[in-house]
Amino acid sequence: MTDGDEQSDSNSRVASALTRRRLTIAGTILVVAGLAVAVREIELRTVVAEIASADPVVLGAAVAVYVASWPLRGRRYSDVLAAMEHRSDTAVATVAVFVSQTANLAIPARAGDAVRAYVMNRQREVPYAAGFASLTVERLFDLATIATLAVLAMAWLAVGGETGPLELVTEASGARTALLAAAAVSTATVGVGAVVVTSARADHGLGAWLRAQGQDRPWLEGVLEAAVQFAGDVQVVARQPRALATIGTGSLLVWSLDVLTAVLVLAALDSGLSIGALLSVGTLAVSVGNLAKVLPLSQGGVGLYEAAFTALVVGLTPVGASVALAAAIVDHALKNGVTLLGGVGAGAWLGLSLSDATTQPEATRKTGSVLGGPKK
Repeated sequence: MTDGDEQSDSNSRVASALTRRRLTIAGTILVVAGLAVAVREIELRTVVAEIASADPVVLGAAVAVYVASWPLRGRRYSDVLAAMEHRSDTAVATVAVFVSQTANLAIPARAGDAVRAYVMNRQREVPYAAGFASLTVERLFDLATIATLAVLAMAWLAVGGETGPLELVTEASGARTALLAAAAVSTATVGVGAVVVTSARADHGLGAWLRAQGQDRPWLEGVLEAAVQFAGDVQVVARQPRALATIGTGSLLVWSLDVLTAVLVLAALDSGLSIGALLSVGTLAVSVGNLAKVLPLSQGGVGLYEAAFTALVVGLTPVGASVALAAAIVDHALKNGVTLLGGVGAGAWLGLSLSDATTQPEATRKTGSVLGGPKK
């Protein structure tokens, strides 16, 4: 074996070792360890006591609010599909969202994306290209809505004279990294959205050019065709102002209920905050926490969300660290618990095996098209 072959074999072994799944697991361990170090001065018994003292009635209301957000998620997803000329009733769309979100929590490397595409292909014959494109659209709306809520919360704090943007970064020093990550994700979302909308309204002929590149390259033709279909499905939504308004309204409702869930959790733990402070700080904490956990550093955002949520609440309010951490843990656990239970029920209703669902789209890619068969 030559030196070049040995180097290539070594690189191959390194690449296979550094799979996305293993990196996600390693990232989760590091983030959780980092969170443990960050809160080392908080007594675990105190946090457990705070959780145990939560008002069960208010926590029950928080669970009910979060459960109520799921049919809205299904309706929004069916609206996204409808904009792409693929019909689905709210019930099936909700089940697909439940299963995919559960897979994202339980399986590393965001396998839920493939699961949802598989479910919609099996249940409503939605092509894989459209399935993945619909997820992209939904995710862009999620990020844009969360960023908007964060900006509104900051404006509320500034108008109320409690803190301005610069003071926010200074006072919430423990959440500075999360704030910067949230700002980066928000900026990237705005940039991607602008590119999608602009390209959707421009006659640049990029699709025809890409198809022409694959005419004499059979091995590349399927990949390029799938990419063109994917981009076309995303852009078709951007050409419909009414669809944008409908999906945007649905996103606002979904994330408002998500924020209200966290606010109720804070209230259940007797944080002592006024209604205005609960709403503004709760909105900002949930928004920044969710934007920070977009970075694929841990499984299900575990650790990232709690750290950002706790640091913001402690930095901007008189609430103690133990109460803030308890609220972050309960809020995240409550939401993940509802997601897991709903996903298990949805999977049983579908008769779905998550292992089959996550391998089926990959098998489809290997047949010659990265994102599945051509649009029907």
